[in-house]
Amino acid sequence: MADPPFLHLCQPGGGKSCGACCGLYNYLDSSRASLTERLRKRTRRFRESVRDEKDLLPFSRETREKEPQARIYPVIYCCEYLGFLDAEETRVGCLLHPLQNGGRDLRDISFYGRELCDGHFCPSYHFLTRQEQQAVLHIVDDWYLYGLCITDIDLVKEYFRIVSDEMGAMPDPDTFRREPFKSLALDFFSLKISWPFRSRETNRFGKYYFDGSQYMIHHIPYEAMGCHRSPFDRILVSLTSRIEDPETLRAAEALVREKIRALTAALGAPGGGGGTAEP
Repeated sequence: MADPPFLHLCQPGGGKSCGACCGLYNYLDSSRASLTERLRKRTRRFRESVRDEKDLLPFSRETREKEPQARIYPVIYCCEYLGFLDAEETRVGCLLHPLQNGGRDLRDISFYGRELCDGHFCPSYHFLTRQEQQAVLHIVDDWYLYGLCITDIDLVKEYFRIVSDEMGAMPDPDTFRREPFKSLALDFFSLKISWPFRSRETNRFGKYYFDGSQYMIHHIPYEAMGCHRSPFDRILVSLTSRIEDPETLRAAEALVREKIRALTAALGAPGGGGGTAEP
């Protein structure tokens, strides 16, 4: 099946969707279990209590009273009108959207308003190439992991850059429709959830941390560790790593290298997967 001329990264279908712009991952507890329970209860209350526009503000107040509101970044708004769009809970999205309300557009009541919500396209639309976008769409079929990955520009671009360097060219995105390539790439992107070297700091998300009123970019202290900058630096930082000694760095690099080599070997490039940091 041919891909459409415009790839809608927010709602591409196929059991995936993204609510990152609505603050989905900005709750202090943004684990899959926590977000699933939050969205499930919220969606049920919306379907049961909202009949027309006059019910929206009471729903908003009730949501903020019933749900934990602690955030990673206080300046990023977490929209209370984000929920599950289907009974199977495979798609997250706007409960105020006209496709959810018989053609009525209720988004004017939201924090960002209808015009901004309708016209906003996140940086991934602009900074990921079409091939990179297509590849992620073929690889990840789960709303929770998809949203984490499609919005992580550094992670996506660095992964495909290294793979492309080893292969001599970017693999055709259709490659990732097939096994074992789909599963091997998914194994790498699943590190967004299973990464064992993840920082436990509550103000970190990916490469960013929040310091008072502004975002800052986290840097791995290579000089203090007596190490050169890792060839996987952008990946390590994107995975919210906490690395403070050479042993942890080598272990983290080995895990990333293993995931990349598994794919490049399957694609036919012997020994692929980048280098290592030198002590």
